[in-house]
Amino acid sequence: MSTQKNPNDGNVFLIDMTKCTGCRGCQVACKQWNQLEAEKTEFFSGEGYQNPPAMSDKTFTRIKFRDYQKNGQNEFAFYKEMCMHCNEPACASVCPVGAFHKTEEGPVIYNADRCIGCRFCMIACPFGVPKYEWSKAFPLVKKCTGCYSRIKAGMKPACATACPTAISYGPRHEMIKEAERRLTMYPDRYLKTVYGKEEAGGTSVMYLTALPFDELGFKKVTLRPLPGYTWQALRLVPSVFLTVGGGLSALSWINHRKERLSRLRDEEAENTETKEDK
Repeated sequence: MSTQKNPNDGNVFLIDMTKCTGCRGCQVACKQWNQLEAEKTEFFSGEGYQNPPAMSDKTFTRIKFRDYQKNGQNEFAFYKEMCMHCNEPACASVCPVGAFHKTEEGPVIYNADRCIGCRFCMIACPFGVPKYEWSKAFPLVKKCTGCYSRIKAGMKPACATACPTAISYGPRHEMIKEAERRLTMYPDRYLKTVYGKEEAGGTSVMYLTALPFDELGFKKVTLRPLPGYTWQALRLVPSVFLTVGGGLSALSWINHRKERLSRLRDEEAENTETKEDK
């Protein structure tokens, strides 16, 4: 459920892909701030030159590469992929225990203590953002947090701070005004669309580009807020829970899940103390 009264009050990202140099400083900054593990990759893996080949529980953002022809020459275009932090997020609307919620500051954040591992959020998200820790014994859902802890401390998100050219960050109405100013001043530079202004009911990540969004790999989504499409899925939640875990009730599954997460945190704390003692 959203706690944000007015989506224009929150801060948003404005990403100008005509200014992106593909340096991937945002990827590095995201990894460092969130202390995410590196992933083993291979050169030329994925759809283009980008590495890692896809977002995962260890990669919250990445730069996608697209090569194209312009005036007979090969050119590159870049697209920063991340959580869109929708104004009315589908992930929050389908979560039966309220593990996701939209903050007043803008980011959509996740509460691991509430999560029961149903993964409805992964199915509902039209952008394919939430990822599951399939390789862990006590898996959680992982995604970009919008650097919520940094924002609460008065800082900008790590990726926006690291980017030298392409990412602006500020109140949504100001970023929309800036995007429209650029479209007016440089009509030959941009496709006349601000992606994210209306898509999925509006998002906290908006893009400007010179190329058609579908050619860059953007997914087509409705302009209507997505929770309007998910209420039917919520009606099925009780029956789904009856079959989860070989017949465990929803309540016992939640309790067992919390116990496992508690044990995991205790183990991680003990490992940290042991390392510090050494």
